[in-house]
Amino acid sequence: MAWQGLAAEFLQVPAVTRAYTAACVLTTAAVQLELLSPFQLYFNPYLVFRKFQVWRLFTNFLFFGPLGFSFFFNMLFVFRYCRMLEEGSFRGRTADFVFMFLFGGVLITLLGLLGSLFFLGQALMAMLVYVWSRRSPRVRVNFFGLLTFQAPFLPWALMGFSLLLGNSILVDLLGIAVGHIYYFLQDVFPNQPGGKRLLQTPGFLKLLLDAPAEDPNYLPLPEEQPGPHLPPPQQ
Repeated sequence: MAWQGLAAEFLQVPAVTRAYTAACVLTTAAVQLELLSPFQLYFNPYLVFRKFQVWRLFTNFLFFGPLGFSFFFNMLFVFRYCRMLEEGSFRGRTADFVFMFLFGGVLITLLGLLGSLFFLGQALMAMLVYVWSRRSPRVRVNFFGLLTFQAPFLPWALMGFSLLLGNSILVDLLGIAVGHIYYFLQDVFPNQPGGKRLLQTPGFLKLLLDAPAEDPNYLPLPEEQPGPHLPPPQQ
């Protein structure tokens, strides 16, 4: 019964958050069970473009390391802030949310080439956290019961926490930089004098993922209108 309740709760999570989180967990489980090796997942430009192992463009975003504190820490933040974005500023705009993932993934991959980074999921998480924090500037965040601060400081707190754990902060900085680029192009530049929206979600994504917009000129049939309906006249 507990599993049924957990499954029902998980199915209520928005689609993109549910799909990405599930893919990360299943990938880590497959590595833990030795069904896959991290060497089959990491980003390697030579293997991608010379050996056509194109899956590495995606799988490097799905592996957050072996089961342990770092994995659960990253999954907590991925699930929480991905969901908050999808249910908040991207509510009803699944195509725009997927496009943000694609834009961030491409830019993180290109910049990751400069730093010889092999797994970029943590950078994508930092991007999600950064975008959420900039769109929620007045929200106060309690960081594991230790610190309380305004949301825009959260990405930097996460980077400091990574540093305390002995991890490289290059991946966090990469995610913050890409998150800032997205935020600037999407939220700041269009509102500047002479600015315009440079990031446009492709129409095919909207067609595939978004519900069709209602026609404002549509007049419903009498039986579709709310309220009591009179029976048809007797012949």
